[in-house]
Amino acid sequence: MSTDLAPSTTGPSTIGCAARAIVTILLLTIIASALCLPSSAGAQMLQQPQPQIESAVTIDSINADMKAKIEAIRRQLDTFRSRVQEDSSDDARLAELRVQAEKIVEEMNVISDAMRTRIEQIQSRLASLGDPPASGQASEAPAVTEERGRLLNERSELNIIVDDAGTLSNGATQLANSITNLRRTLFAQTLFRHTELSGELFADAGSAFVAEVRNFGSTFGSWISFVWKYKKLQLLGAIALSLGAGMLFLSGGYRIFGRFIRRDGQEAPSYIRRLSVAFWSTVIQTISLASFLVASFLFLDGFNVLRPDVSPIIATFFGFVWFVYFVSKLTYGVLAPGEPQWRLVRLTNRGARRLTIAVLAMAIVNGLDYLLGAISEALNSPLVLTIVKSLLASVIVGLMLIAISFVKPRLVEGEDPDGPGHDWPRFFPLLLRLMGGLLILSVLTGYIGLARFASTQIVLTGAVIVLIYIGLLSGKAISKQGSFTATAAGRRLAERFHFNEVALDQAGLVAGLGVYAFALFLGIPLILLTWGFQIADIEAWIFSFFTEIRVGNISISIVGILGGLLLFGVGFVVTRWVQRWIDGNVLARSQVDLGVRNSVRTGIGYLGVGLAVIIGVSAAGIDLSSFALVASALSVGIGFGLQNIVSNFVSGLILLVERPFKVGDFVVTGTTEGIVKRISVRATEIETFRQQAIIVPNSDLINAPVGNWTLKNRIQRSEIPVSVSYDSDPEQVIAILLEIVDDIPEVLKNPGPHVDFMAFGGSSLDFELRFHLADMSDGIRIRNSVRTNILKRFRAEGIEIPYPRQDVTILARPKNGPKPVSPEEIDDGGGI
Repeated sequence: MSTDLAPSTTGPSTIGCAARAIVTILLLTIIASALCLPSSAGAQMLQQPQPQIESAVTIDSINADMKAKIEAIRRQLDTFRSRVQEDSSDDARLAELRVQAEKIVEEMNVISDAMRTRIEQIQSRLASLGDPPASGQASEAPAVTEERGRLLNERSELNIIVDDAGTLSNGATQLANSITNLRRTLFAQTLFRHTELSGELFADAGSAFVAEVRNFGSTFGSWISFVWKYKKLQLLGAIALSLGAGMLFLSGGYRIFGRFIRRDGQEAPSYIRRLSVAFWSTVIQTISLASFLVASFLFLDGFNVLRPDVSPIIATFFGFVWFVYFVSKLTYGVLAPGEPQWRLVRLTNRGARRLTIAVLAMAIVNGLDYLLGAISEALNSPLVLTIVKSLLASVIVGLMLIAISFVKPRLVEGEDPDGPGHDWPRFFPLLLRLMGGLLILSVLTGYIGLARFASTQIVLTGAVIVLIYIGLLSGKAISKQGSFTATAAGRRLAERFHFNEVALDQAGLVAGLGVYAFALFLGIPLILLTWGFQIADIEAWIFSFFTEIRVGNISISIVGILGGLLLFGVGFVVTRWVQRWIDGNVLARSQVDLGVRNSVRTGIGYLGVGLAVIIGVSAAGIDLSSFALVASALSVGIGFGLQNIVSNFVSGLILLVERPFKVGDFVVTGTTEGIVKRISVRATEIETFRQQAIIVPNSDLINAPVGNWTLKNRIQRSEIPVSVSYDSDPEQVIAILLEIVDDIPEVLKNPGPHVDFMAFGGSSLDFELRFHLADMSDGIRIRNSVRTNILKRFRAEGIEIPYPRQDVTILARPKNGPKPVSPEEIDDGGGI
């Protein structure tokens, strides 16, 4: 009889340490701590401050120090190899050692790169010094010989260091690969280890169970007695702090997020509301409980209340409580057995209740399996007892799956939820029976580890997948066009920040993407844990993802990129603030005209944004020297297709500095005439009097004639032509025109108005009234007023404004020939 089923949490039994599942729920905290963790003990040795030496630091001292560090890392690597042999059955410890080995590889690569850079510098210097003189040639200077010898010695030492670093890197890589293979073998052995089932196995398990119950009672009794006698204050303090943490996490979380998880008794809540309540009620309440349980365990452990033999049992019990609570909240959110209007699937009330009971029973059975396994491991109970516990748990889960396949919970649309219900959709009962039958078959054939792993995936992984799916559906519903406006968050944004429909739709899209990311970020690590990965693996992946993603020879750091974007954003905001402050305080108080203020503001913007880009790119870890190739390619591109863009950019800078016109000026260029509204990098915006915005490239304004009516001032001369009949008195006409214009206050007195007698027209005497205005923008209004007053005065004075006249002579054609007709004959004939 083989009874060598490992009770450890390697591979399929990851959930056995339920505390790890709790910690994973708080993955955001793990990420923050992972990003701040020291790389490894080797990195600590490389980064620890060195004792100050009075003598100056030389190349020899640097190389000696580097050799000492490499030797320390070599000893550390040897220690890792021995630990791998000792902890060959502890998957969690192996995962930590693999991460540390990979850190050694990274450190050695950094050292090798630094040394190779120095070797290249030495090679360049030796090439510049040249070869030593051959025999018979003139000797070189002693300083050159000395320097060449020193460089050759340093290169030899550096080559040794690089070789040692490469050897250590290869050794660490081989160690990491061996650990990976060992973990893979351990996982496979745990899954497919065979156990012979017999009556003796169950008899031994029964005896061991009775002994374990007695041992458990005595162990916990002695622990409680010891704590109550000698650590009563510590116990009470830990309990008080735990209750405080519970008030903080549970009630505080409900107060903050209560509106997202509260079912307000609506008769027909919308689909998006049901999805949101189901997802967020599960996530927020389970995270709050997980935070409370983790804080309670840390308080108990921090006050030294827990004993080494009791601590893993308490941790697993907390994990069991969280696991059952998580499954119950998710089941209640999806099935809503007592509130059919909040149900996410079409089920009858009786079917929802039965499925809720079945799912909770499977979660309790599966969780108890790992809790009892942790108790057996802590109390050093015989392995046969753990095997029988897992056997019974797997069989019960399989029978429950088969029982669920016979339930008739489906509700047809339009039917009463209290009705009897219908069968499952086709193939679903067969799938349930197949899974249950395979679990029972695995147990009967002796593959209890495989059955235990499969039952865990069915219960825990299935629950997590359902949670992720609900989260994705919630994100999809929120991001749907127009859906976010009807939500409470959308109404709040509209009321407080006056978001319009477009802004609310964009906010809904961002919120939907955020829900997607949150659901995946929360659920995927839990699934990885249940599939045999350790927290150290997930931490290493997250750390590598955020700090170093290698694409070929290019290393990309998400943290560096985010830091660069953050610094660029800060620089951009500071630039805008400096622009507003200088424009609103310094320039406005100096009574600088609008054009100068615009030029200064634009120049500060260019300078600030340029500095923000440089700082952001540097903070992102991008070597600015690598842009040399890009700059050379860009120069070629400028020579071909980008010359117009660069020309417009340079022209824009010239316009801002030289200021041939400024914002607010009235300009004329070609067929374009209007007010300058904005001078940007590429083009200038001119608004015509018909409110049409015309975008003119800056190079056109530099290379073509531009008329500026307001370059130096806004004074403009206006002309009004006036024609009167030949019977009018010219001096009277001039006097009347000057009198009319003198009564207008906007007309300048210097230069004063005057009237020019322009010409003797064909039917009129032509005059032109000329006057100057202080502001050309008043020209149209004042000219209209002057014309109206002239017409009124001329009518009052009897002065006629003639219209053009012409004498037209029509020659009549004779009837009997083309003989010309004299004017006298025309008059006699009654011609016109």
